[in-house]
Amino acid sequence: MDHDAAEVSIRPATAHDAAAMGRIADAAYDIYVSRIGRPPAPMLADYPNIAASGHAWVAEHAGHLVGFVVLEAAGAHLLLENVAVDPASQGLGVGGRLLRLAEDRARELGLAEVRLYTNEVMSENLAYYPRRGYRETHRAVQDGYRRVFFTKPIT
Repeated sequence: MDHDAAEVSIRPATAHDAAAMGRIADAAYDIYVSRIGRPPAPMLADYPNIAASGHAWVAEHAGHLVGFVVLEAAGAHLLLENVAVDPASQGLGVGGRLLRLAEDRARELGLAEVRLYTNEVMSENLAYYPRRGYRETHRAVQDGYRRVFFTKPIT
């Protein structure tokens, strides 16, 4: 594990985290606006509601929020609805820690898999998830976005 990743702590989000979560989403997803032609869905999300929902966790490093993940049980799987890391903190292992949290949470809930999706123009994500054991299952247009769906079995 990267030394800096050991200094990242993860905790459940609270309503007080909403503004920082919105800023992180804006910073993390801004590079995709021109590729998609409009803001990606996470830039439009209701972070006050998400932060208070009990479905979000935040990552902190050196006293600052540096990332978050939104998870929701959906039938026999856990949906990883959103994961974002502040670009200034990418490379610290935050994204990997948040993915492991999702997998651990699925295991705790007795769910068979973690599912997620990304936009088809987010080429960085299309390469990132398979390196972490996620397999592409299909592509579809959902909510007006061209999405690529992934799954990872939990053992």
